Amino acid sequence: MAVRLSPTSLALLAAGVERPAHARERLRPGIVHLGIGAFHRAHLADVTDRVLADPAQGDWGIIGVSLRHADTRDALAPQGGLYTLALREGAAGGAIRERLRVVGSVLQVLVAPEDPRAVLERIAHPDTRIVSLTVTEKGYAHDPATGQLRWEDPDIQHDLDAPDAPRSAIGMIVHGLALREARGLPPVTLLSCDNLPANGATLRGLVLAFAQEYDPDLARWIGLHCTFPCSMVDRIVPRTTEADRARISASLGADDAWPVVGEPYLAWVIEDRFAQGRPAWDRVPGVRFVPHAEPYERVKLRMVNGAHSTLAYLGAMAGHQTVPQAVGDPHLHALIDRMLNDEVAPTLGVVDGLDSRAYAAELMARFANPALPHRTRQIAMDGSQKVPQRLLNTLRDRLRAGQPATLLALGVAGWLHYLRGYDETGARYEIDDPLAGELAEHLALAAAQAQAGPLAEAACLLTFRPVFGDLEGNEALANLLARHLGALRVRGVAATVREVLP
Repeated sequence: MAVRLSPTSLALLAAGVERPAHARERLRPGIVHLGIGAFHRAHLADVTDRVLADPAQGDWGIIGVSLRHADTRDALAPQGGLYTLALREGAAGGAIRERLRVVGSVLQVLVAPEDPRAVLERIAHPDTRIVSLTVTEKGYAHDPATGQLRWEDPDIQHDLDAPDAPRSAIGMIVHGLALREARGLPPVTLLSCDNLPANGATLRGLVLAFAQEYDPDLARWIGLHCTFPCSMVDRIVPRTTEADRARISASLGADDAWPVVGEPYLAWVIEDRFAQGRPAWDRVPGVRFVPHAEPYERVKLRMVNGAHSTLAYLGAMAGHQTVPQAVGDPHLHALIDRMLNDEVAPTLGVVDGLDSRAYAAELMARFANPALPHRTRQIAMDGSQKVPQRLLNTLRDRLRAGQPATLLALGVAGWLHYLRGYDETGARYEIDDPLAGELAEHLALAAAQAQAGPLAEAACLLTFRPVFGDLEGNEALANLLARHLGALRVRGVAATVREVLP
């Protein structure tokens, strides 16, 4: 049996594997991270690990928190929190280049459902100075169209009455901060790293809304003293497969139960507003602190995420299993290239150092990376939470300016088409979305309206306010969706894309 990756087996690893450059026994945990999935472990935890090599940065170890399941804790605990980050890219001659780095910044993983009080105590610990999050869009229990807290969410309702055993990220944060305030401890920084417009401001609004309902004095303390910087993270991180685990363990020379796979590219932009200091993350290439993250966030959401989702929905419907397969389809490649350059780029405004055409070309190359077979159906998850900020906000800007939005609308139509639950090959799949039930009911209602014509159906679809918000009644968008949905259903993805491209 192969040796297990752990602090005691580091010296036994294969030559060429990068190891943590710090004395882990001297680290103190200054960061509590909610949502310790692959995305976090491929960016914040990795970047933090690299700056921990400086002994003066040793107060920034990480306590990870799983909000739902114990699988990450069960995998990493026997490894002392260590795991491997495998950065993969295509090389000359069709080869795959992979660089392995063992990350040692995660000191412990807590499982919230098993012991929520332990999570609250860690947020309220004197050593904690940053509480960060990657809980995905749906983890914020908010209405994607308005950014408002969904008070009807069962976890939010539960958390208002259960301060010692919260379930949601918002409840966990507020009740942890309540302990800090009650004990006279300093405030902390709340750092969202999720794909949300103005993610820091959104998190602040949700936290303050919950706190105001729970305890107005606590809300006042949080609003005055805690900080909520916005940030933008860009690194493609597919779900780790069993084949990844086996390959990485073999190359490592030790068994790693849960490695992470990602691309070498990394961009992380963070507003420099921290309540109690911060790690020197900007020592790592690709990371920088800025006064305002919004321009960079807009580029990421509209260019990277908007294109990713459009590829995922249309690619999945055409039968493409992965993003490299989808972007290798000449019709889809041409569609995304035109959408980025003709419809998305003009909405970005002036962004320091951005050449939008070069950025789009680089992005297409990243999507085509053969070493990262990111599954289209994984990206297609949770569309009700993603489509508003990835596609609809861009589309709004185009429609308000009286400019064409045909290609963006095809991405939205692709999502609606994907919700039927089977692709063009006849393969069926589940709709993984927090609003799946409500969407199914609304789709059935819209289908009944189709008897009055495709425009009536599309107009009905736009009345689903959690997603479309103020776009309800928008005749231009209804006409575009009616046209695209009809074409997708009758002629399929390839023919529809050919028809819309000039």
